[in-house]
Amino acid sequence: MSEDRNTNKEKGLPGGKQGGPMGSLGKPVEKAKNFKGTLRRLVQYLKPQRTKFLFVFVTASLSTIFSILGPKIMGKGVTKIGEGLGAKMMAAQAGKAVPSLDFTYISQIVLILIGLYIISAAFSYLQQYIMAGVAQKTVYKMRKEVDEKLSRLPLKFFDARTHGEILSRVTNDIDNISTTLQQSLTQLITSLVTIIGVIVMMLSISPLLTLIVILTLPLYMVVTIKIAKGSQQHFAAQQKSLGELNGLVEEAYAGHKIVKAFGREDETFARFNTINEKLYQAGYKAQFISGIIMPLMRLVSNLGYVIICVIGGVFATRNMISIGDILAFIQYSRQFTQPIVQTANIANIIQSTIASAERVFELLDEVEEVPDAIEAKIVPFPKGHVRFENVDFSYEEEEELLKKINVDVKPGNTIAIVGPTGAGKTTLVNLLMRFYEISNGRILIDGIDIRDIKRGSLRSMFGMVLQDTWLFNGTIFENIAYGREDATEEEVINAAKAAHAHHFIKTLPEGYNTILNEEASNISQGQKQLLTIARAILANPVILILDEATSSVDSRTEAYIQKAMTELMQGRTSFVIAHRLSTIRDAELILVMNQGSIIEMGTHNELLAKKSFYADLYNSQFTGTSIEVV
Repeated sequence: MSEDRNTNKEKGLPGGKQGGPMGSLGKPVEKAKNFKGTLRRLVQYLKPQRTKFLFVFVTASLSTIFSILGPKIMGKGVTKIGEGLGAKMMAAQAGKAVPSLDFTYISQIVLILIGLYIISAAFSYLQQYIMAGVAQKTVYKMRKEVDEKLSRLPLKFFDARTHGEILSRVTNDIDNISTTLQQSLTQLITSLVTIIGVIVMMLSISPLLTLIVILTLPLYMVVTIKIAKGSQQHFAAQQKSLGELNGLVEEAYAGHKIVKAFGREDETFARFNTINEKLYQAGYKAQFISGIIMPLMRLVSNLGYVIICVIGGVFATRNMISIGDILAFIQYSRQFTQPIVQTANIANIIQSTIASAERVFELLDEVEEVPDAIEAKIVPFPKGHVRFENVDFSYEEEEELLKKINVDVKPGNTIAIVGPTGAGKTTLVNLLMRFYEISNGRILIDGIDIRDIKRGSLRSMFGMVLQDTWLFNGTIFENIAYGREDATEEEVINAAKAAHAHHFIKTLPEGYNTILNEEASNISQGQKQLLTIARAILANPVILILDEATSSVDSRTEAYIQKAMTELMQGRTSFVIAHRLSTIRDAELILVMNQGSIIEMGTHNELLAKKSFYADLYNSQFTGTSIEVV
């Protein structure tokens, strides 16, 4: 029953804040296997928010349109000022009265510009405010569905995957979706509206100059694509090295005592330096190559700017275009390239987001536990009579793990399960709690098939004390009270006393309010075990599942734990997975398992008298000899 301790060796994730301002164009983007199908499914989550989303589209478009109108109107003001200054110079040369500038017209232009930019800002604020609500409500629903789904998934789902992989889907992938919905979608809307609006405004000023600006686009594309391809392999190498480095650091940190004990510090440092050097080289090249995209794009932009200035100047001297329109056109030409670059970036981000959504949907589509039967029962006063009848079980259809298990366990009896690693001991007790579904046969509790009992009712009958303790980050009181939701302070303390844990708890500076850290490493292994026993005592289960809890503690602590476990087992049906056979001599029934079958069954003395597998196994623990497992 040992807990899976696989850790999440965090990899460098695409879409992170690396690669400079244009880095995401060069980075390898994770692609969805079914882009269209996943996108359609993601849109379904937005449907309840479609009215708000439409409003976001409208406000984002209006904000952009009002902003785009600014340079054109400003150009009219500049033209008016230019005309006024020209008139003044001509009047001065002719010796006539110098006319004053039309400050009324100019002030109107200024007021219109201020109004436009205020309205644009107001729409932009409104759009961001509404989109934040749309994004958060969407991912709230998604997170809720994922959380509910995880509670319905069978144990084999978690056995087949690392904790890190599952956590990545629940946190990183959903966060990626949230960020894209809140930021990238509105950026995409404003970028597309800006491109269309700017083209319209430039055409209204000069179709020829607009053609010149559009002809520079292939240069932008060549620069972007060439450099993106060149940097992609370096970003891939950077991500790989980053993952290796994070894995090494995590391993070295988690096992630092072992590293020191075996004197492997120098070797660890050498491995770190090797991977770090690879990361440096790949990162340097990736950042440098992606970093030159913007200077090159500015170069292309400035070339276009020079051409526009020269041709615009010629047009102005021939009165084909006004000075204000030239200035407005230059601003539009600069606005034109930025949304194109943003759109390319967002296209990559959306691809990565759809891949994240696909991973979340894969989790949501996983096969769930067999649902409770419609007429499933609640057993109000269970007695703990357990019977296995011809039980078969297999993870894969062609490979049977447990075969023809027949056991009858009377209420209050202690059943020990022994056998070599892989014999099926843990699987047997997992079947009891319906963590897995049996292939054939029946498991009965008090004469009722466990498939006819509600899972909540079934699992409330059991208490577990495992070899690998599980305590969460919280106070000692909260960890013990986890055994029963409505437990009072007095009941928690009584449970601790029964588990022989009260004394050591009172010696701690904060007593029952002592906060256990993430791995509960601020108390000893034996103390952890006593707390898990106290938790089981508080739960007051009818049936106990006990993994050998004393394998990693000293003799004195072992005596305390054995005493606490003995008291805990009083009057309860107990299944004990035994590694030290000396601890189960008083069990009413011992099941000896090997290769998925019960090969022997009986009391300790009966099995020793047979001088067979159990006797060899028992004697080997005292003589130090090994036995051959067939």
